[in-house]
Amino acid sequence: MSLSIMTYQPVGDKKNSDFFNDYRLKIFQRRKSSGIDDLLENICALVVQVETGDALAYMEELYLLTPFRFQDAYLNETHKIYIMQARPEWPRYIVLEPLDKTFRDDLTRLNLLYPLARKKPNARYVGEVFNTRDLAETRNILESHNIRFHYPDETENKFFSNRHFNFTQPSSLTGNRVGYMPIEAFEMDKIELGQRILLRKNEIEALAQAADRAAAKETNELLLGVDHMATRILSGEREDAILEFLTMSNYYFWGAYNIADQNSSTNVNRHPGVDDDKFSPAKVFTANNIPSFVNSFENLPMPTEDFVRNYGRRMHHIAYEVKDGDHMGGEKNIDFVVDTLKSYGLPFLANVVGECTDKPNLKQIFSKHSEYSLLITEYVERCHGFDGFFTKDNVAALTQAAGADERYHHGNIFD
Repeated sequence: MSLSIMTYQPVGDKKNSDFFNDYRLKIFQRRKSSGIDDLLENICALVVQVETGDALAYMEELYLLTPFRFQDAYLNETHKIYIMQARPEWPRYIVLEPLDKTFRDDLTRLNLLYPLARKKPNARYVGEVFNTRDLAETRNILESHNIRFHYPDETENKFFSNRHFNFTQPSSLTGNRVGYMPIEAFEMDKIELGQRILLRKNEIEALAQAADRAAAKETNELLLGVDHMATRILSGEREDAILEFLTMSNYYFWGAYNIADQNSSTNVNRHPGVDDDKFSPAKVFTANNIPSFVNSFENLPMPTEDFVRNYGRRMHHIAYEVKDGDHMGGEKNIDFVVDTLKSYGLPFLANVVGECTDKPNLKQIFSKHSEYSLLITEYVERCHGFDGFFTKDNVAALTQAAGADERYHHGNIFD
């Protein structure tokens, strides 16, 4: 698949400003002329940090909820680093665990600003990592575009100081980083993540038990790769956040839709070189249509902005595709997966939304927040070859369900 991003017309009913439309094309032109589009490949990894002592429990959770399985572990000066993999051609999942409970870095300081994030001050989605054909040249070009990178003496987290990576500083618009690494960097003897370590016997047994539970009813065969990741941001920063990500990546703006019921919009960015998002997942931004202080006149729902006020600008959920089909009991695969996971004690928000009868359509559901990463897991089943990215009714229902679970009660304000 190869899409002409200069002539592509974004889909959706969310109107963007002339400023956005002009600079979107200017960014694409500059990416081409500067060579960034020729340097960058697919997203090759997603990075998440958890609290000290939470990595094993989080990986057990991932064994049940996702297709990821443990591959390797490393130890550097500040962290244990766990590498997880589903299929070799899909992005890996990297879990960072600080060695010291008192560890603090810029991610910690971001979390401490918000009431529902400070309970887990080191738990946070870090960002995506792109493969690049030339690490130094990628950095040189992006720094000339005013993208700020970490230097080794500017971060307490030594993972970001690895000479085989380059990570941007956390975005003031999204709280996320973007990383870059050479195409062959996941040859583990070359990546120099630190001292390779082996899991303890009890850790191996715990993960084996989680794998057995996932395999017992074959839910592991139905869970496919990452479909998209969704970051929640403030209303007035929507266009800027998208343009920033387009500057730092080789993605294009696919389109945006108003979700009027929830006073929000969903804005989707995709890789132009893949025909299956699991090879390089879509990057989604959601934002209120009007800011909270103006909404005090309108009194519309605003779960998206409430989330930002309570947790900060950050990744909200990671979505996984469920293999389309009917299970033996006649229910759709997504219903079987969710019912099975519920029987294991994993909680979900509301019920599966959407209908899959004899026509192409979409079914989706949100889990509750992980107590380890604070991320929601979403499942998506595209039935009978449904080729859309989402339906507005589904997104409205999911947004409402998450909003009800993400409220913060303080004084006379409940948001």
